[in-house]
Amino acid sequence: MQNPVIILGAQKLGTAALDIFNSNNVVVYCFLDDSKDLQQQELNNVSVMSSTEDSEFLKLIGKKCDVFVAVEDSAARKGLIKMLKDEYKVVPVNAIHKFSAVSEFAWLGHGNMIGAGAIVNNNAKVGNYNVIESRALVDTKAEIGDNVQIGAGAVINSEVIIEDGAFIGTGAVIVSGVKIGKNARVGAGSVVVANVPAKATVFGNPAAPVK
Repeated sequence: MQNPVIILGAQKLGTAALDIFNSNNVVVYCFLDDSKDLQQQELNNVSVMSSTEDSEFLKLIGKKCDVFVAVEDSAARKGLIKMLKDEYKVVPVNAIHKFSAVSEFAWLGHGNMIGAGAIVNNNAKVGNYNVIESRALVDTKAEIGDNVQIGAGAVINSEVIIEDGAFIGTGAVIVSGVKIGKNARVGAGSVVVANVPAKATVFGNPAAPVK
């Protein structure tokens, strides 16, 4: 990656992305964030210049700068990604920490964040715009859809399928071969031994539906 990066979002995900780019000696040009309290502030030596809709900065994307979307709210994040694709014909770059381990035989889409100490093993497939937090494991032949969040220290065992929009909590373990449905949620520390339907929430060891 040669170009500086503009990060959309300057809160928790944004500063995590900054740390990842710094680990790879990639220059972050600025943050853009819609919070007026953050605008014109400096976070970890990088300025929050304006809002995520400021065309003066957005027009740099794809020409002089790359972009990474790190907005907390998933619906807002999807909207920004759509805007970048439709209006600027660009997709966000991946943010992969220097101290993560991603197999050369893994497949990654666009706009993923992979934190320090995370592991993506051989023949795993990771789609687009996912957040894989520090020390999480995505094992061999696991498949991660789009817009999935995997918490710190979570273990996604071999041949697990996680569909779009799912949330896997910190320290959760998904046993080999299990399928997590679209927009499902797995609570922190849970051990999932059976398939989880779309939109369901499960918690515990073994994980059971939350009613």
